[in-house]
Amino acid sequence: MRFDVVTLFPEMILESSSYGVTGTAIEKKVVGLSVWNPRDYTHDRHRTVDDRPYGGGPGMVMKCQPLCDAVDDAKLKNKNTDYKVIYLSPQGRQITQELLVEASQYSQLILVAGRYEGIDERFIDAVCDEEWSLGDYVISGGELAALVVIDSITRLIPGVLGDEDSAQQDSHMNGLLDTPHYTRPEKGELGAVPNVLLSGNHKAIERWRMKQALGRTALKRPDLLKAKELSAEQDALLKEFRNEVHESD
Repeated sequence: MRFDVVTLFPEMILESSSYGVTGTAIEKKVVGLSVWNPRDYTHDRHRTVDDRPYGGGPGMVMKCQPLCDAVDDAKLKNKNTDYKVIYLSPQGRQITQELLVEASQYSQLILVAGRYEGIDERFIDAVCDEEWSLGDYVISGGELAALVVIDSITRLIPGVLGDEDSAQQDSHMNGLLDTPHYTRPEKGELGAVPNVLLSGNHKAIERWRMKQALGRTALKRPDLLKAKELSAEQDALLKEFRNEVHESD
């Protein structure tokens, strides 16, 4: 899997991606990362990448030609046929775990990080396959969104995480939030570890974890449960969780 980021701030992408899981994956060559600065594809001495919008209005708009040439070079260098060009934009499809899992099947993602007031619409229509958004808010540029995409997809790639089951147990992987986690000491000033986790009874532990995941989702993100069809066992566990919460109130 490789990522190519078209950005006016390449150092921001390279530096941030050198840490943690992503940095290790790049070092081991499980993931490839390249950056492409549109300023390197300009033809004037000022290296101009933006201009005033037609029709007037505030801000500046990024020009098509430098962006097109940068994307073309990203494609030519790697010669992948299964790639996508993604424009990171507040107008795009909201990034979800499901979307990232789908995207992890591609060999290459070319991520375009916009700046200023935006990008010339002709580039978006002609070159970009999709628009993705972090959420319903605006940040100063697409670099932070690109870093989120790179990190979240990298951890899905086999061989990246130390434990192959880690990513599969993350929140949102099965439509639910993750279960609570505990480590040593067993007892402390903040409380004790639930007895079931110390029992060694793997079936009981799995049952408890599923109940907690269902309950947490119901409490924190009830909207996720509305979109999920529960099995009879899951429905019973959720009712059990709610009864326990009600009794503790």
